[in-house]
Amino acid sequence: MNGHANGHANGHANGTDSSIDVVIIGAGISGINAAYRLQSECPNYSYTILEARDDLGGTWDLFKYPGIRSDSDLFTFGFRFNPWVSKHPIAEGHLIKGYMRQTADKYGIDKHIRFRHRLISADWSSTESVWTLNVENEGQTSTLKTRFVIFGSGYYNYKEPLETKIPGLENFQGQVIHPQFWPEDLDYKKKKVVIIGSGATAITLLPNLAAEAERVTMIQRSPTYVFSLPNKTSNSVLLWWLLPASWLLPRALYKSVERLAWIVATRFLFVFCRTFPSFSKWILKLHTKSQLPSHIPYDPHFKPRYNPWEQRLCVSPNGDFYQSLRSGKADVRTDTIKTVTKKGITINSGETLDADIIITATGLKLQVGGGASISVDGKKMDLGTKYMWNGVMIQDVPNAAFIIGYTNASWTLGADATAQFVTRLINSLESRKIVAATPRMNLQEAKQVQIRPLLNLSSTYINVADRVLPMAADRGPWKPRDHYQKDIKFALHGKIDDQMEFVHGSDLHVRPNIA
Repeated sequence: MNGHANGHANGHANGTDSSIDVVIIGAGISGINAAYRLQSECPNYSYTILEARDDLGGTWDLFKYPGIRSDSDLFTFGFRFNPWVSKHPIAEGHLIKGYMRQTADKYGIDKHIRFRHRLISADWSSTESVWTLNVENEGQTSTLKTRFVIFGSGYYNYKEPLETKIPGLENFQGQVIHPQFWPEDLDYKKKKVVIIGSGATAITLLPNLAAEAERVTMIQRSPTYVFSLPNKTSNSVLLWWLLPASWLLPRALYKSVERLAWIVATRFLFVFCRTFPSFSKWILKLHTKSQLPSHIPYDPHFKPRYNPWEQRLCVSPNGDFYQSLRSGKADVRTDTIKTVTKKGITINSGETLDADIIITATGLKLQVGGGASISVDGKKMDLGTKYMWNGVMIQDVPNAAFIIGYTNASWTLGADATAQFVTRLINSLESRKIVAATPRMNLQEAKQVQIRPLLNLSSTYINVADRVLPMAADRGPWKPRDHYQKDIKFALHGKIDDQMEFVHGSDLHVRPNIA
């Protein structure tokens, strides 16, 4: 087995192999994390990472807009096996990408990445118990065979933004920019900028643009919760006690304690908001009003229509969003757009906002599997009609894991729970001489099951994607993921056989003679 694995490992960089034991789709944070877990827990298995872009980083390589940063703390968004060492929990995109590159280099993961390799389609053969992947590289298409596929490409469509109808946008004579396709040479100095949207992207853009633009105005249909977070652990209300711990504990132990503390604190905040919504709204109201300038009222601009954590809280490190409002260079309007004119936007109150640049921060379009066509025995799978098994695999899709992180905690926590389950599954299948595992919903449960949302948020981009994402249910292994502590326990010790169909064979490794 070791000779087989090493032979494949040596061929990864030049892309000469036509068969690999495990293929990971995407060299973002999910893919790099899965690669580490594979080579640590399944050292006898060869693997490669297919990355459609020119570089690793995923989201952090795609988005280039000013101030792009994490909206989760890096102590939990970072890798457990290679802790984030900065004292700042919120980091800008280029720092996150650099951290990911350092991690890939440190553990030799970079040698397994095939850049500019885009997965076009994946077809499972029940006869051979193998996936055939059609992969495009610089205009040429090749095939790759594998026993197991890990889709670590997230759930964003990198090529298309979420479509939003903005009346009269075609009339505008200035520049229209979508954050997903931000031109690196965009000159916004001394310009009038209007941002359409109120999510994390808009909250990030406003203070960063206001530093150089003449004026920045954010138009929102409805407000969101904007929570100021001191960008240093020692200044945190909940985690101040970590400062003396950093002096007393060995570094490795301290980093583990720090990560656990952020996991617990984030979970506490979420549960508290959901359990005591009225009290939470009151606290957030006081928090917000204390930071607003006198000319911007709390209602209607910062009084959301929903309870805290029905949508993600937008993080403002060190209150930079509110600082921009107080500076007078930034403003907010809560209204709908009547029409876009040649030189600006008219809102339904009758006010016209002059603009040189309009930024459509209206959300992201979701997809599963990186947009690749997925089929079983030639039959295309409509993943939006399938249930997700324990938040890891999809009903009727064999030997495939789909990494979807959390909406109420760091993405990487969910990604790592998935990766650790996958490595345990692969080792279990090998020890039991099983070559295929497929989640199947039994007939009795199919008649009784009630649909639940896969992602427990009411955000517009998630509601729009309801037909695209797999479903969750109210029972059995089809329930949506709850929280990290529960999911990591399942990943390490949970029942693998529950509503899982197995195919026995001699070896889970892919042999060259089937390529």
